[in-house]
Amino acid sequence: MDCYRHCQDLVRDYDNDRYLATLFCPPEARPHVFALLAFNAEIARTRETVSDPLPGEVRLQWWTDTISGRAHGEVASNPVAEALLETIAACDLPAEPLLALIEQRIFDLYDDPMPTEEALTAYCSATASALFELTARILAAKAPDPAPEIDGEVCEHAGQAYALTGLLRALPVHAHRWQCFLPVELLSRHGLAPSGLFDGKVSPALASALAEIRERIDGHRDAIRVRLAGIPQTLLPGLLPLSLLEPYLRRMAADSYDPFRTVVDLPAWRKIWILWRTARRAGR
Repeated sequence: MDCYRHCQDLVRDYDNDRYLATLFCPPEARPHVFALLAFNAEIARTRETVSDPLPGEVRLQWWTDTISGRAHGEVASNPVAEALLETIAACDLPAEPLLALIEQRIFDLYDDPMPTEEALTAYCSATASALFELTARILAAKAPDPAPEIDGEVCEHAGQAYALTGLLRALPVHAHRWQCFLPVELLSRHGLAPSGLFDGKVSPALASALAEIRERIDGHRDAIRVRLAGIPQTLLPGLLPLSLLEPYLRRMAADSYDPFRTVVDLPAWRKIWILWRTARRAGR
């Protein structure tokens, strides 16, 4: 279990919201969810651990080879890879969404702006939506027979809402790196160029673009609410991270919100309280 403990610690340090939500998953599924999220954390922070894109691509290729069964030797010395491969086998996870997640994350290594809204949707789908669906598969694999049915549409909407909110929260970090995750297509519609994100100034054009993205997030959340009653109770813990979006979005909608300077976060105790309250209601 040392490799799973390592994964849990990694998620706690680099993906704290999902870490806290995962604590409410059933004990038999929790280590495997942490293995999945630790893999995601390793992929997501690749840019932070390399000096330029080429070593980053090499590192991502190693993960592709590992999941595809083509890596040698070093896999046994990597606790995240060890736990992930065990989780894939124990929970019968498909390799395709994991490989697609890695492929999409190559975008993170470069400074090219997100070109279109379609490209952003595909990015969110292959990253956050895939994590929601794979988490649901883990919960289903560890649930009592018969295994509950997974609603892929809910997972898709969940990932879109969660990823878009995360990108808005990370806007100051991305702007500092000269990265633009907001589609050029959307920015142009509001009269803004990607370079307008890098001067740290809030303009009416930027405010309207961000408001449009928040409206899309609300649309995804509404779509989830419509289908929520049909989600098996054993799969609901996988959706718990969504309960943290409401206070984040409320903060972004405030008149005092500055996308470059406002810290959109909550104290740990309040996050735990929100997650506990949501989990308790779901258990009724």
